[in-house]
Amino acid sequence: MAFTRDDIAEVVSRVVDELTHRQSPAPSAKTETSGKSLGACSSVAEAVSRAQKAFAAFRKVDLNKRRRIIARIRELGHQHLEEIARMGHEETGLGRFEDKIEKNRLVLDKTPGIEDLQPLSFSGDDGLTLIEGAPYGVIGAITPTTNPTETIFCNAIGMVSSGNAVVFNAHPRAKNCCNFAVHLINQAILENGGPDGLVNIIASPTQESAQDLMSHPGIRLLVVTGGGGIVKAAFASGKKVIAAGPGNPPAIVDETADLDQAAKNIILGATLDNNILCIAEKEIFVVDSVADAFIEALKRNGAYQVIGSNRQKLENLIFHDNHFDADLIGQNAGKILQKIGIQCDENLRLAFMETDKDHFLVQKEQMMPVLPVVRCPDVKTAIDWAVEAEHGNCHTATMHSRNLDALHEMAVRSDCSIFVKNGPSCAGLGYGGEGFTTMSIASPTGEGITSAKTFTRSRRCVLRGHFRIV
Repeated sequence: MAFTRDDIAEVVSRVVDELTHRQSPAPSAKTETSGKSLGACSSVAEAVSRAQKAFAAFRKVDLNKRRRIIARIRELGHQHLEEIARMGHEETGLGRFEDKIEKNRLVLDKTPGIEDLQPLSFSGDDGLTLIEGAPYGVIGAITPTTNPTETIFCNAIGMVSSGNAVVFNAHPRAKNCCNFAVHLINQAILENGGPDGLVNIIASPTQESAQDLMSHPGIRLLVVTGGGGIVKAAFASGKKVIAAGPGNPPAIVDETADLDQAAKNIILGATLDNNILCIAEKEIFVVDSVADAFIEALKRNGAYQVIGSNRQKLENLIFHDNHFDADLIGQNAGKILQKIGIQCDENLRLAFMETDKDHFLVQKEQMMPVLPVVRCPDVKTAIDWAVEAEHGNCHTATMHSRNLDALHEMAVRSDCSIFVKNGPSCAGLGYGGEGFTTMSIASPTGEGITSAKTFTRSRRCVLRGHFRIV
């Protein structure tokens, strides 16, 4: 067999890629040559300029090389899983270290890559039409403190898979762990022949750098994961926005539910990383005829019921001046209860108390493992109150029931991007449920569960004339 110069070059390229992949030194948060995290930039202007040049080069990179880049990102993430989780936990002070391991593992394993990009074609008497998802160019991505490295990995896998470059502006209280995540991503890109500057991050992010990123003319698309304020600011930019905004997910338990299983599911979903996920159950509506039995099931499965004078103490502790106490967000339920004199294990996962439907814990999104339980006269009322409490965010809702009509009514009326039947909320992200995962659930802008194809624009190519083979 004769080999051309191009054949030889390809073989050499593959061998070098393979050797680099096998022999590269264990990555650290700093590079040996510059002493600086890979991809970390001092300004938005620098980051966007690097991203623009890298995007132009990346358009010449074939899909097989993209696949190798994504595979290596996943591999490096797994190699540093505990380090990433520990950095995120210590820097932000939120959630649970062991849960952050599982959340990062989830996005590394179940975020779709290039396989998500499937072309669509039509052929007929008039010729052939091909529709493919093309990259936007340089994406500006704002990421939160609640799921910092998880969102970085998830967005980067999807955006790089779809051929884009990206500039991240992380939450200032998560800059170090996010810089490290971006460093690992860049190492994977460079090891596999990708361009320098494809994934960038503002090394010392601020509100001002976020505004600069959103207004920079070189940014073609904004992907914003955070609260209502940053989402509104993104809309004001005049750019196309994919926004993952706030939620206030209700959980309904009706008289037909398996009460023990419902209790286990709600405890798992509501306490994952101490309730800082936007999909987590925030309030429970239970039909009165089974309320007492359900409360016993919660306690039987490890939740602590706050009663008597301790209710008022807890309310005063966690909520004042019309705001939740920021120092208690994402903290262990046991740690919170100890502050009002309740003797319990600091690692207790869930506290709950009975309230009415207008209580602040029901109507306001909170991010701590302290849940209100509201008694409802019947399932119809439970659905009415749950839809009201969700406030039209169209984000997430869960329901525990064997009544198919009631499940259907809640699914339709809640109109949520994620609706979980008889499971924990996290099953909607593929954690104990089927399907892929994401950390950017774009309910405000309608994309819902984002993936690689979300970060593409549809392009149509038409060949006029006879192209059929039948």
